[in-house]
Amino acid sequence: MVRRTLLVGLVPRSGLLQQRAFPVGNISHLTIGFIDLCECNRKTAHQDSRHMRTSQRSGRTDIRITLPRWVHGVLRRCTPCRTDEDKMRLVITLARENVERETGGPFAAAIFQQPGNRPVAVGVNRVEPLRNAVLHAEIIALMLAETRLRSHTLRAPRLPAHELITSCAPCAMCLGAALWSGVRRIVCGAGRADAVALGFEEGPVFPASYRYLKARGIEVVHGVLADEARTVFEAYRQRCGRIYNG
Repeated sequence: MVRRTLLVGLVPRSGLLQQRAFPVGNISHLTIGFIDLCECNRKTAHQDSRHMRTSQRSGRTDIRITLPRWVHGVLRRCTPCRTDEDKMRLVITLARENVERETGGPFAAAIFQQPGNRPVAVGVNRVEPLRNAVLHAEIIALMLAETRLRSHTLRAPRLPAHELITSCAPCAMCLGAALWSGVRRIVCGAGRADAVALGFEEGPVFPASYRYLKARGIEVVHGVLADEARTVFEAYRQRCGRIYNG
């Protein structure tokens, strides 16, 4: 079996965010990141990095999930994030780049460790380019964070607290994923109504949903740099971005 390396998460170095590769052993069914090492010897492998590919190899199906390559450049230029506003500016920048470069929908998210505001992972919406309805920004950020930390929960006893920063209030799927992920805090930019006004189906999220999260010990902060987050939606509208509801 081919040994693969999963490129996940980001760690601070010299005041910047840098990529680091984490070997995770033999993975036969799910490859997440930028490079599938079993393809590295094929000259055309890098050309497919923007797309979800399913292939039959020895009777199995491999699913590949990638972040756009430009993400690294944005993160290298990012200054340390110390406040909610700093972290929200980062995810709004990622969402805007995702729209301008036409690599997905107008949403982005990041996972930070607390205390210390240490960045763990980021995600951008990849539903359309990877042809997968579940690849919302929050889902990708959570998947990368948990893979990097080698834990199915960010609330494991050995781990510090983690928070989800998202450019828009989560849809029903992402809100459920946030609950099950073990994050202790969710910080939102634009609101559910903003996404609905753009035409997106956000699913069954109600005031009771947030009361439930609070009862489970999850703090939720709404409206951080909401106006800036909405400008990304307007840019998506002006570009006639696809509304990819089911």
